[in-house]
Amino acid sequence: MTQDKARIGDQLEGLWAEVVTAAQAGTGVHEIEGKLLRGVLKLGYELLGCFFRLVGPGDVGPQTTLSDGRVVKRLKAEHTRPDQSVLGDFELARWVYGTREEQRIEYVPVDERLQLPESSFSYLLQDWAQELVTALPHQSVAQILKKILGISVSVSALERMNQAMAETVEPYWERMPPVPAPDGQFLVASADGKGVPIRKPPTTAPLPVYDPQAGPKPDRKKMAIVGAVYDAQPYVRTPEQVWRALFQRPAPAANDDTLTPRPSPIAKAVRASLTVDGADGVPINARETIFTWLGEQIQHRDPPGNKLVVALMDGQGCLWDDAQAIRADRANWVEVLDLLHATSHLWTLVPVFHDPSIPLDAMKCYTLLLLHGGVKHLVVWFRYRAEESALTSAERQRVNTVCNYFETHQHRMRYDEYLAAGYPIASGVIEGACRHVVKDRLERTGMHWTIPGAQAMLKLRCVAINEQWDEFTQFRIQRETERLYPERKAHETLEWPWPEAA
Repeated sequence: MTQDKARIGDQLEGLWAEVVTAAQAGTGVHEIEGKLLRGVLKLGYELLGCFFRLVGPGDVGPQTTLSDGRVVKRLKAEHTRPDQSVLGDFELARWVYGTREEQRIEYVPVDERLQLPESSFSYLLQDWAQELVTALPHQSVAQILKKILGISVSVSALERMNQAMAETVEPYWERMPPVPAPDGQFLVASADGKGVPIRKPPTTAPLPVYDPQAGPKPDRKKMAIVGAVYDAQPYVRTPEQVWRALFQRPAPAANDDTLTPRPSPIAKAVRASLTVDGADGVPINARETIFTWLGEQIQHRDPPGNKLVVALMDGQGCLWDDAQAIRADRANWVEVLDLLHATSHLWTLVPVFHDPSIPLDAMKCYTLLLLHGGVKHLVVWFRYRAEESALTSAERQRVNTVCNYFETHQHRMRYDEYLAAGYPIASGVIEGACRHVVKDRLERTGMHWTIPGAQAMLKLRCVAINEQWDEFTQFRIQRETERLYPERKAHETLEWPWPEAA
């Protein structure tokens, strides 16, 4: 240890000399900054190596007794294991204990004392690497770690690390304390689907043998269901204010006295899932997973059931069926069809009834009527125009489709009432969540995922987006330590043989 201290002292002196020389020579700060970082990392590597040597190989005697009363013996030779840290790579020599040679190792004192992870990657390296992986492609993360820390982690190792870490997400969510009741006057719950490009199995025929067809190829994507829930304060507006925000370009100025600042979502939480196979091989439906979670969130945030819940989604019927299933006996429940989905259907009818030179003017009129709660009037008008006009069969089918859609959802399109009460009428939060959770990470150019890989990424990305990463990481380390080292508490008072030079 004396030699170690001297060597570290020499390195510190060398760093100080670098600083003095750079200051006298007029060296650019970017150059000395890089030298110092490399020097500090090298110094940290030396110090961590000293730490391992101080702890020693963990010889606690020829034999020791486990908590269950079994006696295990020290095996003949030290066993080594790799440890890859953010400071560099180590090979740790340790004494191991078992019943006899060539049998399963029962106890490794050093691993227990240091709470080493199951893999060779340190918990800190896993933490940093995977938080980066939730935002960036694996290859980019490998390059960043190499450039900044000088360590090499393969893409395949990052992928395995990702799936292993994701296994702890569900237990973490299950043990999370209930969300404290925020200050919002009502709750907003929303869900939507977003496709994830899935890697084809090796037995899949190449694309050229498929018959030419429009649209996506079969089995190219699997639908991920994203759910979002938050508390909200009322944001009262008039139909005219919303109409101007939709059609006025540029958008209304921030100092427009007709507008007030939009309240931010309170305690927003996001969850996403694919349909995956359960432990018994039975598929676990993604919609069931997400809507069960939404129901739990509503119950946790408002146990008495006093708050109004605004269910805000697009027109997908199965999602509304699932929403009704979690409503239970809650009386304070309002369903809102996303306004922008409604207007997208209006756009399909404008070319049917209006000259191409005035589509925007017609759309403005229809949208304002819709915002004033006039969906029934629109349906009557469109059906009347269809009867009085010489339309093709395709155009008539388009009119019927839109009118049927509006009639199905008209009880969710009372936009004038929703605006007066301050409810949201556009699903920007869930649309943003779909983009942020799924598209920005899993739908980048050229990406294709396995189902387990995509599901693992969705889980960890939600943990990061919900700002739970540090808490999750600590939970995972504690849980892994309890699993890997069940003898740890029983050995807390075990005398540890420190090297004499310490």
